[in-house]
Formats: sequence, structure tokens, C-alpha cells
Amino acid sequence: MRPIDPARRLVLRGLAAGGCAACLAPGRLLAQDAATGPAIPLTEPTGLAATKARWWKALPDEWIECGLCAKKCKLPHEERGACGVRVNLHGEYYTLVHSRVASIHLDPIEKKPFYHVLPGTSALSLAAPGCNYECRFCQNWEIAQARPEQVTTHPVTPAELVKLARRYEAPTIACTYTEPVVWSEFVHDIAAAAKPAGVRTLVITNGSWLEEPLKDLAPLLGAVKVDLKAFTESFYKELCSGELKPVRETLARLAKHGLWTEIVVLVIPGRNDAEAEVRQLARFVRDEIGPDTPVHFTRFHPSYRLMNVPPTPVPTLERARDAARAEGLRFVYVGNVPGHAGNHTCCPGCGAVVIRRTGMAVLENRLAKGACPDCRRAIPGIWA
Repeated sequence: MRPIDPARRLVLRGLAAGGCAACLAPGRLLAQDAATGPAIPLTEPTGLAATKARWWKALPDEWIECGLCAKKCKLPHEERGACGVRVNLHGEYYTLVHSRVASIHLDPIEKKPFYHVLPGTSALSLAAPGCNYECRFCQNWEIAQARPEQVTTHPVTPAELVKLARRYEAPTIACTYTEPVVWSEFVHDIAAAAKPAGVRTLVITNGSWLEEPLKDLAPLLGAVKVDLKAFTESFYKELCSGELKPVRETLARLAKHGLWTEIVVLVIPGRNDAEAEVRQLARFVRDEIGPDTPVHFTRFHPSYRLMNVPPTPVPTLERARDAARAEGLRFVYVGNVPGHAGNHTCCPGCGAVVIRRTGMAVLENRLAKGACPDCRRAIPGIWA
């Protein structure tokens, strides 16, 4: 690892003395999720260090071009990409967040949300700082929209994460909260360490990977959840500083790689809730990824820079669910509305409820070897 010039560092925002084990505010390393898991011991925070990046190409005059996401940042010496966590040093590209954890929890896997991956289990969930989007409704903006110098991080190696997952009987490690695409080297090494140990690596992402890094990562990953922000380029440009086209391409590639994929659409009133858009999105999922792909229409609550928009009315989510099902999607869910019938998994054959949930809690799992116990129809997913 190559140390970063201390003169270029910003002041770190430290944790309070002793930490706050039950604190749920993003932007701090969380040693405990009070609702779901035990304390997770970690080492003391230290300064930044640079680790050689994997996906980039050299350009003349010590410039480089990043090869991770659709932004394809072209950078001179000492400049960083749009994500703020990757830097060009004399024509060599480095990541500043490899093995640096800003947040870690034991979460219900339904929190990701994954509804068709090992229901009722815990996922060791972690984040490094950074994101290549600037979503105005970001829920974890304190760590996603910050540079790594501005967030307290702790050194944790991939091997140590695998040990933690096994110690706390978590069958999965989830790379989440911020944007794992921008720390793909860390994701790669976590997955490479976890797979031989029988632990699946999950990625919760905005889906902006380019083809090469996704091709390298796909054989190592267990499942992917993509936040499909909307189905118009204007939404991506105006509210996310991103693009829809690369996300569509990533979703199609995930299907070709055979990776289990679930999709979340955060439904924001007046922005992406039109029935015509929902139907267009559903047809894309049906035709390009498959009708068995779970799609979660999730309730928006005011956050970050979109505080002037009210929470999504539940009937809006219900209309989106009905429209997507009418277009042929078989597993469509209502999210962020605990107790709603749209939380449950139903057999598309006989209509029976096979997994009953309220929010992030599984109340009943009736699956019999991955099939409906009533009509024996197989329910796609990762169940064992």
C-alpha cells in the first residue's frame, strides 16, 4: 500500500469516545445493530492508504481512464474520479477504500431487500465510503456522498470479514449502504475469500458497472440487487447525475451471467410513478431479465435534498404492483410498508402464500425444497 500525502488529507470526523453501539446514523462505524445483531469488534481507525486499482487504462502524459463505471473518468496526476475514492498518482490508479469499512451490521437479509435469497437469515452488511451518483434522495449520504477522509473508517481485511460472517453464523456478506461499484477491488477480494468458505457475497448496487469488471466479478458473486431508480433518462440526469442506459446493460449482463438478481424501484411521487413508465419498466424486466425476477416497489420518505416531496401514498405502490403484474412479472412486492400483503411471496401457480412477512421479518416460510407445498410448483430463488 502507498501512503497518501498527509497534506492532502482532510480532518476526520471521529467517533465519540467509546462509540455508540446502538446508533443507527450512517456515516459512523456501527459496532452493533441493536435490533438484529451482536457487537462486532473492530480495530482502531487509522489513516488512508492507497491500493493499486484493477480496472483502468493508461493515457499519455500520466493521465488515466477509469474502467469501472459509465462515467469513464479521465484524470491527470493527483486527481480523483467522480466517486472521490479513486486517485491517479503519477499515471498509476489507486483505490483509497480497499479494506476500509465505514459501517458494518448484522442485518436481516430482507433489509437489502432480498426476498428470494435465504429468507430469515442474517447478512454481514458493510460499506466503504463513496458513490459515483449524486442522488438527491440518498438515504446514506453521510458516507455515500463523502470522501474517505471525511468519514471514520476501520481496517478490516476480506479474510477477517469471512471470519466475522462465520462467527455470527451469517451465510452471506452484503456489500451495501454506499455504492460497491466504486470499491469493486474490495468487493472482488471479499468474494474471492468468501466463496471457498461457503459464504455468499451479495452486492446492492446502482448497477453502473462496465462490462469488464462485471465479467471478472460475476463468477464470485452470490446475488445482486439493483436499484433501478426510474425508467427515464431525464430522472437519472436530473436527480442522480447518472444514466439509465448503462444500468439496463448491466441488468441484461447479469441475466446472461446467470446471477440471481432482484430489483428495487424507490417510487417517488410525481417523479417516477406514472403507470406508463411502470409498465415500460416491467416489460423490460420481463423480456430482458425474466418474468421470475423479483421487483420491489418501495415507499419513498423525504431525505437528503428531496425533503419537499411527501412520502409515497400506499395506493401508488399498489397501482405500480398491479401494473407490473399485469405485464407478466410473477413476483412483485410492496416495500417499506410493514404488514402489507405485498410483503408476502405467493405461488404464481395456485396463489398460496409460501413466505409470509411483515417488513423485514419472516413470519412463516412454507417452502418445501424450494417449491410450493400445495401445488409443488418450483419458486425461483436461492433457498438453501
